[in-house]
Order: sequence, then structure tokens, then C-alpha cells
Amino acid sequence: MDIVPALGHALWMAFAMFWEILWPLILGFGLSAVVQAVVSKSEMTKLLPDDSPKSLAIACALGAASSSCSYAAVALARSIFRKGANFTATMAFQLASTNLVAELTIIIIVLMGWQFAAAEFLGGLLMVVLMAVLFRMVLRHKLVAEARAQAERGFKGKMEGHAEMDMSVTRGSLLQRISSEDGLTATSHYFVMDLAAVWKDIAGGLLIAGALAAWVPADFWQKFFLVSHPVAAKIWGPIVGPIVAVFSFVCSVGNVPLAAVLWNGGISFGGVIAFIYADLIVLPIIDIYRKYYGWKVAGLIVAGFYVAMVVAALLVELFFNFLGLIPSQRSAQIVEMSISFNYTTVLNIIFLAIAALLLVRFFRTGGPKMLAHME
Repeated sequence: MDIVPALGHALWMAFAMFWEILWPLILGFGLSAVVQAVVSKSEMTKLLPDDSPKSLAIACALGAASSSCSYAAVALARSIFRKGANFTATMAFQLASTNLVAELTIIIIVLMGWQFAAAEFLGGLLMVVLMAVLFRMVLRHKLVAEARAQAERGFKGKMEGHAEMDMSVTRGSLLQRISSEDGLTATSHYFVMDLAAVWKDIAGGLLIAGALAAWVPADFWQKFFLVSHPVAAKIWGPIVGPIVAVFSFVCSVGNVPLAAVLWNGGISFGGVIAFIYADLIVLPIIDIYRKYYGWKVAGLIVAGFYVAMVVAALLVELFFNFLGLIPSQRSAQIVEMSISFNYTTVLNIIFLAIAALLLVRFFRTGGPKMLAHME
């Protein structure tokens, strides 16, 4: 294999994937920014006093309304926990903030189809329930106390400043808050800072996905995912999917292009879902858990999340298979052979213009100073 042509092919695949998801990225982060602009972080602690179904439901709603950055979600969860929120409820918030957010759903629909988005959302809720049940069975008060003591030591992870920022507008009706000067400013700040928080993961995910799509032959994936053994493949996919994600180091929405490549390569439907869930157990985040809560609780978080995502993915695959909703064709939209003037290009131009307006607002209202305090 000639190095230069092979590298060029991989880079083209990465760029083509980026072009395909550009407008969904801007739309998703824009919606997330609007929601964050009208939802106050200061009230979160009061809303999560225990691990009751009500608290878990609120945690999911708050998570869905927050940033999709995995590092920011982990940092914010620790901040909420330090202020007195229930540990299990904060973990539910953390799961929801990376699995139930708008930008993730939109990109999955564009690249892979609505079935995957619906399965990912349904499985995300199921994963929260499974996690809560597991924690109720094994999490002892002593461990929670140790985790809180470790959290109070205040070791720094990533995106601490981003997690602590609260620019939300709370006065007036919802429409008034969104359309007000302060609301527009807050939206622009959240939009830019959320993108700044995850651009490395998105770029890394696209580059890895481009390399895998360009360089790894189809027969390798088919053997690795046991395509010739349909029953075993359904079980193997959810088990191995998160493990592949752990060592890819890619978090947040950046792992969706990789998921599309794996689906086209032969991983099971449930394996795709489990792979997408695993952004909260990649190696850098496991190390942050260790700093935040200590080794014992970090191990419990990783084990609990892994079991929950594997079981949730298996159950979702069985349910969607029963309903006949699993796509029969492995044709995830990874790339177009050439960039042409089509609906994707038109939407990219429109949303790039919207992003430019938000960016101008960000720079005119002191955004760069706040951006400097994100890490």
C-alpha cells in the first residue's frame, strides 16, 4: 500500500464524513445551546435528592438539556454531587447528558437512520434504570461517603470551568428568555463553548473512522464481529462494542462516524448501540473517575455502566428485532463520492451562516474571556 495515496484516501473519507454531518452538528449544538440558556444549573442539586424514579426522570431531563461533551458532563456531575445531590441521580444525569442530547440524535439519524436513533434513545433510558438497580444492589453508604470525601478534595479533571459556568436566563416566559438580548448572548456562548469542548473528539472520531473505512478490509470486520454466526454475533456485538470504544479514546458525538463504519463492517444492531453508549468509559474518563471518586467507586462506575450498556443494547436489539425495525441493509451514510450542490450543501451553507452569526455575537459579548476559563 502506497503511503501517500492511502493517507489521502483516509483524509478524504474523514472530510466527506465531516461534510455529511456539518449541518446536523450545528443544528444539534444550536438546540442544546438554546436549552442551556434557559435551564439553570444552580437548581439541579435541589432536584436530585435521592434515587427515586422521580429524581432519575428529572436527572434524565436535565442531562438531555445539557452539553453533550463527555468531559463536561463528568465534571458537572461531580460538582452536583459535591453540592449534595444523590450519587446515583448524578450518574443518571451523566448518562443522559451524553446519550439523550439533541445533537447526538440528529447525527445518528443523518448517518445511520431513525431506527438507530430511536434504539439509542430508548436504550439510554433503559440503561439509566439498569444502572440505578445495580447501584441500589451494590453501592453501600460507606462507598458513597468515601466518594464524597474524595470529591471534596477538588482534584481537577477536564472542562471544570465549562461545567461550572451558568449563564442561563431565568426571568420572563420561555419565549421572552430565548429572544431577549441576554438569552441570545447566552445561546451564542454555550454554542461556541460546547463546540470548543468537543471539537477534538469530533476531529479524532472522523480521522479514525476515515482510516478504518479506507484501510480495514470488510472481511476483517466480518470475522471480528462473527457475521457468519448470526446468533453469536447478536451476543458478541454488545459485549465487544464498548471495548472497541474504550480503546478508541473518542468521546461524545465523535464516535457516531465510527459506529457507522462498524455497522457497515458487520457489527450487530445492539453492538452499534452499545458502542455509542461507551463514551463515558473511555480510558481518559476512567482516569478522571479515579481522581474524582477514588479507585473503588471508579471501578464500580465503570463496571456498572458496562453491564448496563451491554444488557440495554441486547434488550433493545431483541425488541427492535421483534418489531421488525432492524435495517436489513448495511448502508450507513458514511461518505459521498464527491461534493456536489445538493440538499446537504444547501443545508450546510444555511447552518454555517447561522453559526457565523452566533460566533459574531460570541466575540462581541466577551466570549473569548469566558472561553479562556473552560479548562
